[in-house]
Amino acid sequence: MEIAVADNSRIHQAKLRSKVMSVDAAAALIPSGSTVGMSGFTGSGYPKAVPLALAARIEAEHAAGRPFGIRVWTGASTGPELDGALAKADGIEFRLPYNSDPIAREKINRGEMEYFDMHLSQVAPMAWQGFLGPLDTALIEVTGIREDGALIPSSSVGNNKTWLDRADRIILEVNSWQNPALEGMHDLYYGTALPPNRVPIPLVRPDDRIGDTCFRVDPDKIVAIVETDSPDRNQPFTPPDAVARSIAGHVIEFFRHEVAKGRLPASLLPIQSGVGNIANAVLTGLAEGPFDGMTAYTEVLQDGMLDLLRAGRLRMASATSLSLSPDAAAELNAEMDAFRDRIILRPQEISNHPELIRRLGVLSMNGLIEADIYGNVNSTHVMGSRIQNGIGGSGDFARNAYISIFTTPSTAKGGKISAIVPQVSHVDHITQDVQVIVTEQGLADLRGLSPKQRAEVIIENCAHPDYKPTLADYYRRARQGSYGQQSPSLLAEALSWHQRYIETGSMKP
Repeated sequence: MEIAVADNSRIHQAKLRSKVMSVDAAAALIPSGSTVGMSGFTGSGYPKAVPLALAARIEAEHAAGRPFGIRVWTGASTGPELDGALAKADGIEFRLPYNSDPIAREKINRGEMEYFDMHLSQVAPMAWQGFLGPLDTALIEVTGIREDGALIPSSSVGNNKTWLDRADRIILEVNSWQNPALEGMHDLYYGTALPPNRVPIPLVRPDDRIGDTCFRVDPDKIVAIVETDSPDRNQPFTPPDAVARSIAGHVIEFFRHEVAKGRLPASLLPIQSGVGNIANAVLTGLAEGPFDGMTAYTEVLQDGMLDLLRAGRLRMASATSLSLSPDAAAELNAEMDAFRDRIILRPQEISNHPELIRRLGVLSMNGLIEADIYGNVNSTHVMGSRIQNGIGGSGDFARNAYISIFTTPSTAKGGKISAIVPQVSHVDHITQDVQVIVTEQGLADLRGLSPKQRAEVIIENCAHPDYKPTLADYYRRARQGSYGQQSPSLLAEALSWHQRYIETGSMKP
């Protein structure tokens, strides 16, 4: 991919202009065996030029018989110019905390790349605690550099503050594609500390601002600046189909019910939404619902949330990244001045902070791969061992939310897989952290229910008709023959559903 080079009008400090260099020269500053903290949270705000040049260098080193690999830390997933290019070049030895790139996924599942799947709120604290080892280089995309040397953040914040503080040296990509009106949208809190010096974070409402608008950085640590002009690369969303619209309808009706019962205010509590088509469909549905004056306290701002802001239904949104489709990103870039005061981008250690999520009373909505009849959720592994993406921030929100909701179509692979199973093949969210499960078939409100009561509600309300009789039969026999009766289970048979799919390509008996 050819990177267009901009002029240096975004670099307003004369001293730092002398550090502008070619992308190949910057990439040459990253040695094999080093750890690199890169910007990026979803396909937003990630470096797009240096990783490509580094991947080309790695391929040349391998062709000459010289091994070359680095350890990569980010905020979450990135784009193909980073994860995809480096994975294709066999250049990533170790990756954290999240990945969605298909090339990297295959290497992880073949055992060719070590992968540490983490709760996103824990990455920055763990880096500061030293458990992850030293950070050699921070490779960060920014929108510009002010005269005082402060760095104007890009379309995602993620762990950039921590990488800039912790790294021995810094390489910057100044991306002129990003709208300069991003300046002022960010809220970078520098008050976090490790115990025993940790203090309460003074954020009381989602629209509070408690930090700086730009990154503080030691200019002597900046060793290279590369100028780019390249767009973010998030995937477009599929228009909601009947299944997605049905799921959205169940969620909105549930919120109506909670408002009517007095458990939620008419404007709801701050909403959080995971990524993907179903999550975006729920947001789209909220635009047609009865709720006004809403707020969001979330990780990513997707198309549906932007639509809510545009429609006036959402008063403001706090996130760590703008995770928008190409069309929506172009629209926001053109309208940035109109949205700048209604969107706040924060470090992910703040956007995903468990105490803040609980104190603000966030309504959490995330997707899943499968749920079992007792409400345990698998959101990361297919058939128990094949990683799909990672847990991301769903655990941060699910355990601490005011209401924790998980959504999914009831089947996958054309009906060959049931999303509701007797026992999940891998557990990311235990039953105590899962309060509501929603499929197109219906909604199961699990709050206050015992495991057996949960099983009956989930089978009845959420399972697909093709699988409901088999699940009901399994549960009946488990009640008769289980070792214990708190969460009745026939272990071998429960896991045989997954083995059957591996052997035959279908869960159907």
